[in-house]
Amino acid sequence: MPFYVVKSRTLKICLAVIIVSILLAVSIDGVSAAQVYFGYPNRKVPVYYVQTEEKRVAISFDAAWGADKTEEIMEILQEYDCNATFFLVGFWTDKYGDIVKKIDENGFEIGTHSNTHPDMTNLSQDQIKLELEASIKLITDITGKEVKFFRAPYGAYNNTLLDTAQSMGLTTIQWDVDTLDWKGLSGEEICTRVLSNVRPGSIILCHNNSDHILEALPLILDRLIKQGYTVGAVGDLVLTENYEIDRNGMQKPIA
Repeated sequence: MPFYVVKSRTLKICLAVIIVSILLAVSIDGVSAAQVYFGYPNRKVPVYYVQTEEKRVAISFDAAWGADKTEEIMEILQEYDCNATFFLVGFWTDKYGDIVKKIDENGFEIGTHSNTHPDMTNLSQDQIKLELEASIKLITDITGKEVKFFRAPYGAYNNTLLDTAQSMGLTTIQWDVDTLDWKGLSGEEICTRVLSNVRPGSIILCHNNSDHILEALPLILDRLIKQGYTVGAVGDLVLTENYEIDRNGMQKPIA
């Protein structure tokens, strides 16, 4: 009997070591799975949504490939008197400089979505800086305005990325409402996803060239407005000072 007890304990210890090793090796959206599982206190999180009782939300559009729908997106936003944030990849900015100028001239907010759209959790601090500096320069050369917000490609982040972005004066923005518009969902399906998940302080993720964004956007804006929501840019919603971000990504004022 003692022999089996020892064997059983040894097996449990080996199993625990294997599980911890896997958690240390695996990442979830660029965040160590061990940090998620064990809730490490030093794990940093970007802004997913904002704590507010007011019915205000932000809508955002990631732009990396294609631009033929962007001007109509802006027209729809203006029709409903809504602001928005466009997160631009550097090579997109370089290719579609005339569209970038129109985004800015129409009063929409522009953030960076990196320069080449890599998984930035695989980059060193110096490589991250180069990505961000290059993309920001492309934007500011066109708009002459400061870039304040950053969205990580693939939503992948780690402490190095968040710390580096913050050191450059950037607030890293995630989302809590994912339209999944890139999956070919119909306009009505995209709208249903938004209305089913939105809440005061939400940040909505869209893509500027997804298949049915032009059908979905009027539905989203119309129904949000009828429910009493104000739809704006990220900068209209997030706090810029005296705030903290909890482990779920909720940004809230420091009491």
